[in-house]
Amino acid sequence: MTVLQRIKPTARQLAFQEWEFGLFLHFGLRTFYEGYVDFDKRPMSPSAFHPVGLDCEQWIRTAKEAGMNYAVLTAKHHDGFSNWPTKYSTFSVSASPWKDGKGDVVKEFVEACRKYGVKPGIYYSPYDGSADFYNQDAKAYDDYFVGQITELLTGYGDIDVLWFDGCGSESHQYDWPRIIGEIRRLQPNLLIFNMGDPDFRWIGNEDGIAPIPCWNVVDSTDFSIMTDDKEKLKERLWLPAECDVQLRSNWFYSDNDAHTLKSLEELIGLYALSVGRGANLLLNIGPDRDGRLPDIDAERLLEFGAEIRRRYGRPLATIADFELRDGKWVCDTKEAQLIDHVVLGEDLTEGESVKRFAISIITAKSRRPFRVYEGRNIGHKAIVRLPAVKVRGVVLDILESDGEPVIRSLSLHYTGESGAK
Repeated sequence: MTVLQRIKPTARQLAFQEWEFGLFLHFGLRTFYEGYVDFDKRPMSPSAFHPVGLDCEQWIRTAKEAGMNYAVLTAKHHDGFSNWPTKYSTFSVSASPWKDGKGDVVKEFVEACRKYGVKPGIYYSPYDGSADFYNQDAKAYDDYFVGQITELLTGYGDIDVLWFDGCGSESHQYDWPRIIGEIRRLQPNLLIFNMGDPDFRWIGNEDGIAPIPCWNVVDSTDFSIMTDDKEKLKERLWLPAECDVQLRSNWFYSDNDAHTLKSLEELIGLYALSVGRGANLLLNIGPDRDGRLPDIDAERLLEFGAEIRRRYGRPLATIADFELRDGKWVCDTKEAQLIDHVVLGEDLTEGESVKRFAISIITAKSRRPFRVYEGRNIGHKAIVRLPAVKVRGVVLDILESDGEPVIRSLSLHYTGESGAK
């Protein structure tokens, strides 16, 4: 066992890792332009923005019922359209016919989050295709950036997440010390995603998959889907990972991609490959042109939440059924029983300790120990999926660690056939 000076998370970072599952909402002017893509050169007019049935409560109520703990709304995407009545641009909801230009999507979204106990997050694209001075006058753009962020962080109460998308910013220099200074001054408890002074990081793909291993401490971050270059950090930092992925093939609503809706089986796989590797999962749905989650998307999300609860909500044994023997966590079952998942978590308060671990079973007939799985880090959560096997017991063995590991959760499950389609 090696002992190193461990880097520790903040209380807010630990809280973020407990959230695990969130809803990403891509909605804005682009919703009303079928086939529009990132950095599309075709012009858009605010006159097209008219979500007559906007129902942010339906978005968040559905998220809550599915077991999601936070939600992130595109307040401003790369096209620059502002979903709130900003005074820094005419390219916003104020110039639309929706509610006679007096509407505010961000306000309705945040209010819905507060009503249903879901933590609100705001996506803000640093790149802005509507600002003709973006590349001409860096100081003027920084003023604009700070002005809009100030509106978002002073007009809607406490915000839990500010989600910066680096796409489009590959060669642009922002005055991050100034921008971050204002953000931290206005909302010191806010968590920043991936840019400037991040509290958590992007996993580096839009597939919803975390790698093995997925360490919490890193020395660089991926910042844009448009480049493989990484942003080198000044020092190694605790930056837990978040996986983002679409429910359909597009981020924004489309009339033509309903056939790409992910199956329940695929979603459960992505859950195991994200949350089950210690990362959060941020699943995207694009609200439709009425301003509601499409019925088939909402139904699939609710099915997903129900399947997560079915699989992991009723363990056969928990950490209370394990005891520490000779440095190993051992559970003896009262009788032989089938298992197909072992779910475990490390107490990360003092940093990440486990580097390698193994799961062994005590066989049902011979009652002999056999190693069936070896893994790397445990982190916040590790979901170990096994072929169904009848056991008389299970043993967790820490093979390598920095310091003495503290296991906070450990459970056995038999999920059987899900019937997922």
